Amino acid sequence: EVQLVESGGGLVQAGGSLRLSCKTSGFTHIAYAIGWFRQAPGKEREGVSCISSDGSTYSADSVKGRFTISIDNAKNTVYLQMNSLKPEDTAVYYCAAVENAVPIAGVPTNQYEYDYWGQGTQVTVSS
Repeated sequence: EVQLVESGGGLVQAGGSLRLSCKTSGFTHIAYAIGWFRQAPGKEREGVSCISSDGSTYSADSVKGRFTISIDNAKNTVYLQMNSLKPEDTAVYYCAAVENAVPIAGVPTNQYEYDYWGQGTQVTVSS
């Protein structure tokens, strides 16, 4: 079974940077997608950045130009580099994954397309 372990959250001032890590294990298929989602208090969970095994990526408009998703296949780890952080980026960030026996068309961006979830890591941006 796929397992995901997030790390790297914390408290940072506005304008600062953080890098979240998602250590993955248990993939059995060659095609997969991994996404970062976030949920702020009182709000619905939303997609932040996603990447698929063919290299396709997605980033929400609210983070374009500030957040970058990447994969280190040697370390089985997906990173979310977050720069120029804003107070509105404050949320619990979740790593999610889905795998498939055949290539995934594009990159899934809806949370309901993902089967596996990490425990979440808190990111707090102070003003």
